[in-house]
Amino acid sequence: MQARRSLTAANLAWLAPFALVCLLAMASLRAHAVDPQVNVIVLDNAEVTSGASELFPVDQPGKPIKLPDEWSESRPREDGPVWYRLRFDAPGTADQLLAAYIERVCGNADVRLNGFIVYTGGRMSEPVTRNCFYPQLIPLPSGLLRAEGNTLDIKVQGYPLQKVSSRQRAGALSQVQIGPHALLAEQHASEMFWSISLLQAITIATTVLGAFLLFLGWINRQEAHLTYFGLVILTWNALTARTWLRDLPVDNGTAELLVCVGFAVLTALVVQFLLSYGALRSRVIEASLLAQCLVVPMTLVLAGPQRLFTVSSAWYLLMSFEVVLMFALYLYTDWHNRRANFWPMAIMLSVLGGLVVVERAVQYHWLPLPTVHLLHFALPVMLIVIGSRQLKSFGLALQAAEAARNSLESRVAAATAEMERNYVQMAELRVEQVTEKERKRIAGDLHDDLGAKLLTIVHTSESERISTLAREALEEMRLSVRGLTGKPLPVADALADWRAETVSRLGQAGVEVDWRSPTEDITQQLSARAFVQTTRILREAVSNVIKHSGASHCKVRCSLGQQDFVLVVQDNGRGIPMELDGKLDRGHGMASMKHRAKQMQGQCLVESGPGYGTVIRLTLPLGTA
Repeated sequence: MQARRSLTAANLAWLAPFALVCLLAMASLRAHAVDPQVNVIVLDNAEVTSGASELFPVDQPGKPIKLPDEWSESRPREDGPVWYRLRFDAPGTADQLLAAYIERVCGNADVRLNGFIVYTGGRMSEPVTRNCFYPQLIPLPSGLLRAEGNTLDIKVQGYPLQKVSSRQRAGALSQVQIGPHALLAEQHASEMFWSISLLQAITIATTVLGAFLLFLGWINRQEAHLTYFGLVILTWNALTARTWLRDLPVDNGTAELLVCVGFAVLTALVVQFLLSYGALRSRVIEASLLAQCLVVPMTLVLAGPQRLFTVSSAWYLLMSFEVVLMFALYLYTDWHNRRANFWPMAIMLSVLGGLVVVERAVQYHWLPLPTVHLLHFALPVMLIVIGSRQLKSFGLALQAAEAARNSLESRVAAATAEMERNYVQMAELRVEQVTEKERKRIAGDLHDDLGAKLLTIVHTSESERISTLAREALEEMRLSVRGLTGKPLPVADALADWRAETVSRLGQAGVEVDWRSPTEDITQQLSARAFVQTTRILREAVSNVIKHSGASHCKVRCSLGQQDFVLVVQDNGRGIPMELDGKLDRGHGMASMKHRAKQMQGQCLVESGPGYGTVIRLTLPLGTA
């Protein structure tokens, strides 16, 4: 029997939505490109000054600045409005209507051409219109244009980084393109599709799915995970609606506070869904989630608007950790019970974890603002995949119940027909006595055979009970799996298994293996837990050699002492770059190996350097392993 489930074609199908998201992102990036042969000029130099006046404050000295200007970097603690003055000569297209295209302005902008207002994006006072995700296309009247020396004054009303909970909603102005209106209109329409229209379509689709799951959960109270997941979808859609809702009825501080509280509620619903879907229950966790939903707004109010970004970022980091931790607990339960959902959910956890890491890196200025907010696209796709899986499971449960009912009816009909035939045959031979005897016989058959099956159907007519039956069957399978039986394993057998797997994997990757382990009689025993954890650490080490080291040779040394077991994996690869010195435990693989060793009161040390290769030394105490 297999110790792990392999990726089936059905599981691989779960990867299709993520490939689709990547293709959409690539297409979106290509859509932003402008043909360098057309007559479009890009304005990336401006004079900037602050002021709430109706016109550019010429009495205040303007400071030259390079566009795009992200307030999160240039003025993280300064409020708007901010004036930008851009100078340009009209392109040589006198017979065409010209336009200015602003890919991103956050939150709102008024535009003046040579002192005359030509565009206003909405309210410039609280509540300010939020156009952060809307590209702006501004026609430039030919009567106001000059052949040379035009000035384009842009008044931006936005918020500093400290007063918002996300870097994407801090004040900003992108480069400005001046060119033919027809050409820039195509670019504007393309950007509107990728940034707004597509997101709205996804929101509508997921809202329908979430409402349907909520309805199914309402009429099937024992399927609580359907209710929680429907609420997860609807809550996420409510939070992302701020992307395309420009005019909110509340001021910035209230809107940002509601968003932070919404993410606390979303985290609680995700955790509750995973607990319910994994057939787990913890009143401590439920109470903690409720308390968190109450503490989040309190801390934000006490911190004040000037510390909103700092406090909300800390909460978002904690909430992300909570969700990842619950995903890990759910996956552990799936692995333990050999459920078919393990690999698909593990893949989605990896993708979600990567997206969260990228999002946090963007918020802390470790990465630049991406052109496409992938989390807004990838997460709804994952919600659709998981929701579809919920509907499929629910449908299969109904189908199984219907099949069981039909089978019972056919068996009862067959038994009834048999009774009728026997009754006719024995009608003349002591009808009452023979009939009574035959009834007892059939009743016994029904009790021993159909009765047992009927009892099983009764207990499995609801999805939760069907799951219980499946878990019992899987429990029998689990007894035959050596690593999960809980019985101690001879160290010699473990070494043999590890050597066979390691030599096979490295050999297939073209890496020469030098394995040395004790050859004398070994009497020590290894617990099932230590065997499983050590196997995972060794597999991770071998995977690093194959994927990252570029090594041609790998040495593996095993030694046994009276109290300790030592396993050393050394390669002759390129080693870990100097820029990662002191950060070796930040990777998921390294951290996982060290965490597993620590769980067994051992340690996992990593030594590396450019040209030196990498050495992973695992030490486990046999007494506690």
